[in-house]
Amino acid sequence: MNSRRLAIAGCLLCLFMTPESAVAQSLAPSITVNAFDTAGELTNSQVFSGLKLAFLLSSLVFLPSLLMTVTCFMRLSIVLSLTRQALGTAQTPPNQIILGLALFLTFAIMGPIFNQIYNDAVVPYTDDQISTTEALQKTFAPLRTFMLKHTREEDLQLFLDVQKLESPQEPEDLSATVVVPAFVVSELNTAFQISFLIFLPFLILDMIISSILTSMSMITLPPTVISLPIKLMLFVIIDGWHLIIGNLVQSYQV
Repeated sequence: MNSRRLAIAGCLLCLFMTPESAVAQSLAPSITVNAFDTAGELTNSQVFSGLKLAFLLSSLVFLPSLLMTVTCFMRLSIVLSLTRQALGTAQTPPNQIILGLALFLTFAIMGPIFNQIYNDAVVPYTDDQISTTEALQKTFAPLRTFMLKHTREEDLQLFLDVQKLESPQEPEDLSATVVVPAFVVSELNTAFQISFLIFLPFLILDMIISSILTSMSMITLPPTVISLPIKLMLFVIIDGWHLIIGNLVQSYQV
């Protein structure tokens, strides 16, 4: 019975893989791209549309890097990861959950900015109302406003000095090569400050438990065996995840 099923499956597989088969021709999808007009000549608008499509698809390669450097994703992911380390739960919750939570929080916080970029830059550019340069400027403008709001002046001055540039009169005159790295450094500093405040009570708890075990001559018993359940219990009692995420979101709404 099994050999008969294998034979039937093999026949069907050969049938679908044969190019000359009528079944394969009827089921195989066909895509036709016609870049010529009715007279058989290539028009300028069609060439421009093709180049625009290629540019948009190529820009998707840089989307993950941009998402991590010009949005709040960096601060969120660092604080959540260090919170897990402060609890001492190793890989619980997993990296996929932490990054997924940081990603959805990023979309929630950056939602109005993304909508502004879509309405002011993406839609007019796809409708051939603005040029590529103008679309890039309108895309970066709301991101620059957001980044400057959460960037320290000393970090901006640092990268102005690195590039040997004069301080502009208006913040809108700052280029991306100055704003983006300054924003990244400021976000790293802020994330580490928040993580230190989260680490501190857990560190004190570990030291207390370790001192108690040492005074009781229970040196062979690892302190984490006792401190981990206590930290988890306290973290659940104070609703730690709610407090951390709520304060992280509010830090971008001030």
